[in-house]
Amino acid sequence: MPRYALLVEYDGRPFAGWQRQADQPSVQGAIEAALARLEPRAHTIAAAGRTDAGVHARGQVAHCDMVKDWDPFRLSEALNHHLKPAPVAIRACRAVPDDWHARFSAVERRYLFRLLMRRAPATLETGQVWRVMHSLDVEAMRAGAAFLVGQHDFTTFRSVMCQSHSPVKTLDEIRIEQIEGAAGPEIRFSLRARSFLHNQVRSIVGTLERVGAGAWPPARVGEALAARDRAACGPVCPPHGLYLTGVGYPDPVF
Repeated sequence: MPRYALLVEYDGRPFAGWQRQADQPSVQGAIEAALARLEPRAHTIAAAGRTDAGVHARGQVAHCDMVKDWDPFRLSEALNHHLKPAPVAIRACRAVPDDWHARFSAVERRYLFRLLMRRAPATLETGQVWRVMHSLDVEAMRAGAAFLVGQHDFTTFRSVMCQSHSPVKTLDEIRIEQIEGAAGPEIRFSLRARSFLHNQVRSIVGTLERVGAGAWPPARVGEALAARDRAACGPVCPPHGLYLTGVGYPDPVF
């Protein structure tokens, strides 16, 4: 069966997450339903990352197996037609080898978290950013984030529901930048690693927000990491500022 890689963008707000759910809408379910309109049978697709409820994606990658030998462009166009009105788009489609896997062939995931600093409610940005009503010290957050780069036991920043076999992960980069966005001053956290634990990014951003607000000194991030204790973590920030922006493979697909 020909296999195709899909570059997927979605607004996570109406979904219970990526993974198919029996009684709730999911991104996986929406794409599989669209595939069934093209080839009427049960479809099961795999993705590079199982994003949680409310989390968005600009660069999620999935793969599907088809019976027909589709032209990739026509497959993406047909899927986008049948995905309407769900806020899901297939940005690109490529034929890949039969042994290529969206999850297991990946060597890097990249996430972006957007934090908006303003007192007024976010109207046009609702559900797209985490709004905080106070300013944050970017340099202090960078100092706190420095403790997390590299290979560590991230038990402190791991959800109790995480199913990963090990809490040890290598965080390759955390970049923190402040920009003047259209809605106001925005802090963007860019994180890069081969893989992440469940809620790791949201736990890290929520903790760093406490540093930026002056509630934690930067060194406390290192102490929390060393504690290997979930209770030592700062607050877990909400999902709606989080985006899966890209997935890396040994041979670029898109």
